[in-house]
Amino acid sequence: MAAVLEQNRSGAVPVGGAFLFNDVGSARINTPELFTEEQRLYLKTALQFSTEQVLPQAEKIEAKDNALLRDLLRRAGELGLLMIDIPEAYGGLGLDKTTSLLIAEAMSMQGSWSVSFGAHTGIGTLPIVWFGNDAQKQKYLPKLATGELVAAYALTEQGSGSDALGAKTKAVLSPDGKEWLLNGSKLYITNAAFADVFVVFAKVDGDKFTGFIVDRGTPGFTVGPEEHKMGIRGSSTCPLYFEDARIPRENLLGEVGKGHKIAFNILNYGRLKLGAGVLGGMKLQLRNALLFAQERKQFQTSIASFPLIREKLARMTTLVHAVESMTYRTSGLVDTALAGADKTAADYEARLIAAIEEYAIESSIMKVYGSEALGYLVDDAVQIHGGAGYIEEYPVERSYRDARINRIFEGTNEINRMLIAGMLLKRTMKGTLPLFEVAQAVDEDLSAGRLPKARVEDELAAEEQAAENLKRLAIYTLKVAAETFGAEIEQRQEVLATVADIVMDAYAMDSMVTRTRQAADGKLDAARVAMTRQYATEANARSYDRARRALCATVKGDTLKEHLSKVARLELFTPYDPVELRETILQAVEKATGYPLSAV
Repeated sequence: MAAVLEQNRSGAVPVGGAFLFNDVGSARINTPELFTEEQRLYLKTALQFSTEQVLPQAEKIEAKDNALLRDLLRRAGELGLLMIDIPEAYGGLGLDKTTSLLIAEAMSMQGSWSVSFGAHTGIGTLPIVWFGNDAQKQKYLPKLATGELVAAYALTEQGSGSDALGAKTKAVLSPDGKEWLLNGSKLYITNAAFADVFVVFAKVDGDKFTGFIVDRGTPGFTVGPEEHKMGIRGSSTCPLYFEDARIPRENLLGEVGKGHKIAFNILNYGRLKLGAGVLGGMKLQLRNALLFAQERKQFQTSIASFPLIREKLARMTTLVHAVESMTYRTSGLVDTALAGADKTAADYEARLIAAIEEYAIESSIMKVYGSEALGYLVDDAVQIHGGAGYIEEYPVERSYRDARINRIFEGTNEINRMLIAGMLLKRTMKGTLPLFEVAQAVDEDLSAGRLPKARVEDELAAEEQAAENLKRLAIYTLKVAAETFGAEIEQRQEVLATVADIVMDAYAMDSMVTRTRQAADGKLDAARVAMTRQYATEANARSYDRARRALCATVKGDTLKEHLSKVARLELFTPYDPVELRETILQAVEKATGYPLSAV
């Protein structure tokens, strides 16, 4: 299909969701191969910190040593690792979002630390960065930048998780008008046991959802006992209680009744960062699984030579490549949208928020895909370890438990699947995305037997064509569902979720093909081609099955047969040698003793 969506409102980069309508490789994307020297230096510094100061303390962290976590945050602050997203005017560095994601990646090698670090630098600090007034920024940000103060974020309640606006905590002005009186409770608050500053959401007068900055020690505010969790056991997670908690009037964050803007925009960015926030753990567990397999012998032979073990290692590597390619492509979109903006301008934070919101579809993709890819990878890693993978002595046991929470954080994966498909439809109705126009063209092409052809005839031509087919599957299926259900489509979660899965695979394949071609120095790299091909063969099969299932849940009878006949033309199978793909990938993995495309 033609590249129909060239630019966003700023005229610089494609609009959010445009990848679904533009040709593979029609625009250059950000990739790890394009990182600047400064970005690589920050990544190297953060990796060194994690390797030398965090991983050796993993057992103490796991034992809920809150003093240690707080000290690690202070040490990270001394290295400048807490201030990436804080403006220079308030003691920070104000760097690009790619650098911010690189730090998140490096910090994700130990789950409990990653959560504590992310809660402080992300959801705890950014509400003040983005929505605080100057006095609030001057008071809190310089100390949050160094780790002198630690932040937390309090949104979830017993009856409001994904439905954030269902919060019951209330706020009213005191009779003298000088303070807000908060009453209610919050659940599952990360860093709660040792945080100094809490961003708390409550409903003013019971109906106006609003954000507040609450200091530890506030009269009427207490922190409950630690929760005992399945995973991320070392991170602090406590309930909060407010009984006529007296909050200074000036601690209102943003505007009364506009708390949803804070919560939703913070979640958008958190979803994007989660994509990077799984990469460090994925790369570490891939390396650990490889080393274990090479050392472990069965039947007098290293299990690393067994085909089924090698198949797992190849699949793990391919998942890392997919997540990495999508993550930094998306951060590059945000950075490009902000290129040239004056960071000292009064409207800069508003522009930043708008840029992140623009790519909310891609951010939800990163959240869902990244969290599930991590789950698949650590599951394979446990299997490679065999019985040892079930023993606490081996880090993979902890990583397996720690990984599970990521499918719940930042909005459940079920909610985010609804958001992916739902935002595509909403942006179509607003005229931002041409879903129905393109869907009509796809329908006409399928009826006439016209199929997409690769723009570039190289080793990845079949994979390019497969990516284009997946886009058409998603577009066509969503169009049929929208026409069938109309306004009721929001209730058809089984259809929307299935479409979202196809969209995610299309984004992954588009990103991997484009990245591999961009990285070519006269010749495509064999390992990159093999990873892309392996991904494509699996994505093709599952995406066609998903499209067929969604159509079966949408229409019946002869109409269903007609639609199935059309999409059947998009089912693409290109013969391949699975052993050759596996060994090509593994040769690169073994040579690098881990993920073969290191950025440092």
